[in-house]
Amino acid sequence: MTETTMVFHPRPSAGPEKAWTFPAPTRTRLANGLSVLRVHRPGQQVVAAELLLDAPLDAEPEGIDGVATIMARALSEGTDTMDAETFAAELERCGATMDAGADHAGVQVSLDVPASRLERALGLMSDAVRAPAFPADEVDRLVRQRLDEIVHELASPARRAAIALYAELFDAAARVSRPRAGSAETVARVERDAVVDFFTKHVRPATATLVIVGDLDGVDLDGILERTLGTWTGSDAPASTVKHDAADDSARVVVVHRPGSVQTQVLAGRLGADRHDPAWPELSIGTYCLGGTLTSRLDKVLREEKGYTYGIRALNQPLRSGALLAVTGSVETDVTGPALADMVTVLTTLAAEGLADDERDAAVQNLVGVAPLKYQTSRSVADSIADVVAQRLPDDYLPGLYARLAEVATGDASDAVVAGFDPSRLVVVLVGDATVIREPLEGLGLGPVTVVE
Repeated sequence: MTETTMVFHPRPSAGPEKAWTFPAPTRTRLANGLSVLRVHRPGQQVVAAELLLDAPLDAEPEGIDGVATIMARALSEGTDTMDAETFAAELERCGATMDAGADHAGVQVSLDVPASRLERALGLMSDAVRAPAFPADEVDRLVRQRLDEIVHELASPARRAAIALYAELFDAAARVSRPRAGSAETVARVERDAVVDFFTKHVRPATATLVIVGDLDGVDLDGILERTLGTWTGSDAPASTVKHDAADDSARVVVVHRPGSVQTQVLAGRLGADRHDPAWPELSIGTYCLGGTLTSRLDKVLREEKGYTYGIRALNQPLRSGALLAVTGSVETDVTGPALADMVTVLTTLAAEGLADDERDAAVQNLVGVAPLKYQTSRSVADSIADVVAQRLPDDYLPGLYARLAEVATGDASDAVVAGFDPSRLVVVLVGDATVIREPLEGLGLGPVTVVE
């Protein structure tokens, strides 16, 4: 009998680390004034395009909040040459998907399509913004659909907390204080004439930007753009101005009463500096250390040590002007008071001790080290560039941001997050059973407590 010997081959080792930077786009402009930012991504045969329209929510007429959302959704409901069903069928023939939505900075129309069918799909996008039909029956259907959504949103503790927080932070006259897609009262007033009027006043190529990302080898992109979106015409009115809304972040607690709730939704926030601020990289690293992952400071205490929650997060979310700095999560009703007390303790301990180098290193690794994986698809790159455009930041902002994030010092990250998440400047919104949770809130040093229905 022959004895068999197993041969072990050397284990393959990792190769040298490749340098990575976020791809910087190339900017051009069409004859009609449309700005174009393009990024060539070899191998990405699905092209992602995003068209940003300068139709901000604060331009909506008084009393009809939500008209921008209805207009965005109605863009694909037919044009001057095809009805809604034909338009959808044409998109399907291209193997393309198109979606649209409205946010505070404006309306976004996104398109994903194989590179081989790019021209036909961009032609459909062009038709949608060049000559949308806005059929009255489709607008009415979209209004009813939105009213149904609002019912579900108000039943969501997380959404209800967000609505309450924005209403508390900002003056009622500021558009940012009200739901982005409108309330039941305002959406019910939206009619076709209002949609057409909003479109006519705010949608034009001179103030729009197209972001397009994918494998563009062999694609006559300039010619395709001229034959599609280049045929779009409109006024040369200037771009909208950005309003800087003030916020009242004096410490206080607002309880949105939900009788019988077994959990309390927590959302504590304030208005902070946005990505235009030089300290944004430091704030991003510090915020991640505070509540960016399961190993962050908040989770270590409230989840791992105390078992109060399945997870609690800290975030710095840019708005059109400024950024929302917030702590969000849910806890059991009976431990709402202790959980908030521990949250304050985490923040005050952070202010006293500062961050450790290993916390900073972990944050950099998670925000910078995994970025190449985050941006593997054309869509992820296009979305991030579109955010930069919406924030009116330089085209090369993201490559520079990732370089700065990697260089943030531990002490600077500590200073930024401590200043940003000062407990004496947090507005705390709790959605839960006020009869159970209100009394333990008194004396926590979070300001006066108010209960609303």
